[in-house]
Amino acid sequence: MRRSLGRRFGCLWAAYAVSAYGTGLGFGALPLIAVLALHAAPSEVSALAAVGPAVGALIAVKLAPWVEFHRTRPVMIGMDLIRFAVLATVPVAYALGLLSLVQLLVVSAVVAAAKIAFNAASGAYLKVLVAPEDLLVANARFESTNWSSIAVGPPLGGAAIGLLGPVITVVADALSYLLSALCLTAIRVREEPARRTDANPVRAGELLDGWRHILGHPVLRALYLNNLLVSGLIMATEPLLAVLLLRELGFPPWQYGLAFALPCLGGLVGSRLARRVVARLGVRRVFRTVGTLRVVWLIGLVLVGPGVLGLVTVIVVELAIIVFMSLYTPVLATYRLQHTPRHLVARTLSAWSIGQLASIALFTALAGLLADLTSLRTALLTAGLLILASPLLLPGQDSSDSSSPSSGSKNAATEDGSTSARRDGVH
Repeated sequence: MRRSLGRRFGCLWAAYAVSAYGTGLGFGALPLIAVLALHAAPSEVSALAAVGPAVGALIAVKLAPWVEFHRTRPVMIGMDLIRFAVLATVPVAYALGLLSLVQLLVVSAVVAAAKIAFNAASGAYLKVLVAPEDLLVANARFESTNWSSIAVGPPLGGAAIGLLGPVITVVADALSYLLSALCLTAIRVREEPARRTDANPVRAGELLDGWRHILGHPVLRALYLNNLLVSGLIMATEPLLAVLLLRELGFPPWQYGLAFALPCLGGLVGSRLARRVVARLGVRRVFRTVGTLRVVWLIGLVLVGPGVLGLVTVIVVELAIIVFMSLYTPVLATYRLQHTPRHLVARTLSAWSIGQLASIALFTALAGLLADLTSLRTALLTAGLLILASPLLLPGQDSSDSSSPSSGSKNAATEDGSTSARRDGVH
């Protein structure tokens, strides 16, 4: 039977779903605009995918402690409104003939910073709304929603771009954040934020507390380093594929969207299996086995060619990656929450996201430079070979560590206090 997590989680899930489907419609929107409207070179497209998130990550370093010491629901609403406002500038500038790569870089940076702050706040809020034993179920539902939105969004977005122009999906994405903010206002529960011990607005040490927690925990440290390499290399291929498929191989936008949409149905499979696989194998074996299986397919992108066979190749490679990624991600997200004290959740999630964005920015920039110096396929081959080394960073099996979600919940209770004590802070 489907487990009910309550109306308050339902509102949070609805807000996530609305913005996820908007983002699905706008999948790769800024690189697409750069290619189709601004006729950007591969290095410029890679720079857009790299520099914007990197600057956003730097902004988010300062935001992390601020999020930690404020009520998370208003933070989430504020970040949604910021993303709505900044994305809305793109269609306006396009209509006026003023759109430029610089503006897209600024938009990318602001959206990236707001996304990090929103995710940090929502992770902390989820730990208040949902009992520890239900965290894996909640994270699996978020993961399932994410992949279903990408399955539905890109084909519709590609068709909309073909009919209405390159910025229409940005409009849809912007409006989705406005609707997400409205969903969040329906949650009438407020939590007490962590309290400061002094009146200083932000201490220098607080900026690094999230990284201290991650790097001081042996398993989180291994998972973090692995995540930096895997996320950076996988995402570095996105702008390269955009140029390869849209320009060199002549795929129309709707086929480009289809190539990334159909495999996302595999995300529904992986996320729904997460709880069963963890119960059968244990958390550590999931990390080792599934963490390895999610990276061995990327090298197949080198084989992409023109026509139907090339389209099928992209779909098969992406499907294999996504099935295992969607199984792995909710387990990772749950373990991270279970092993992070409540007063450090926002800073830990921010540190995780900042590191991931920085890694994506670095690898994307290097991949774009390598593509300019050699070729797109050489850059794709290099990413595919490097990612094969990432399983070496995964944590090994340790019988002293919990192997089930329920055991992890007990560890979380030890760090955060009892479930009832945590909920005493909710008004």
